[in-house]
Amino acid sequence: MLVLLAAIFVIHIATCVMLFVSTIANVWVVSDTINASVGLWRNCTGGDCGGGLSYGHEDALKAVQAFMILSIIFSVISLIIFVFQLFTMEKGNRFFLSGATMLVCWLCVLIGASIYTHRYANGDSNSFERSHHGYSFILAWICFCFSFVVGVLYLVLRKK
Repeated sequence: MLVLLAAIFVIHIATCVMLFVSTIANVWVVSDTINASVGLWRNCTGGDCGGGLSYGHEDALKAVQAFMILSIIFSVISLIIFVFQLFTMEKGNRFFLSGATMLVCWLCVLIGASIYTHRYANGDSNSFERSHHGYSFILAWICFCFSFVVGVLYLVLRKK
């Protein structure tokens, strides 16, 4: 049981770190032809990250930014709640509060990554002719999977 708790804790910490990296890094779309990438916050061309984004649909981009930040917040809150429940909860109880908070994080990642995928990841809306998904985009979808698994495991896990 201790090994399972430790594994869930490590996966949860990895999810928090990957969410933070995915949201901060400006590598959601990478150009195949020039040395450039686009993120949630800036365009980077040739190592120089300018302040302006050349996206259309700025409202959708702001929604993606907000949901990714919310997912980080809920993931960290869930981690704190889990540690608190681990040391204060009685035997036989389940980690309902930390699981529910992690599933809210999962929902925020789902909404943010889905909006980005719909609006920007198809290649029509970005400023690059030929491009592919960057590691931040891929990390966001990996965090989507991890946060769901961790949230469900918290809900079914009992403290023994």
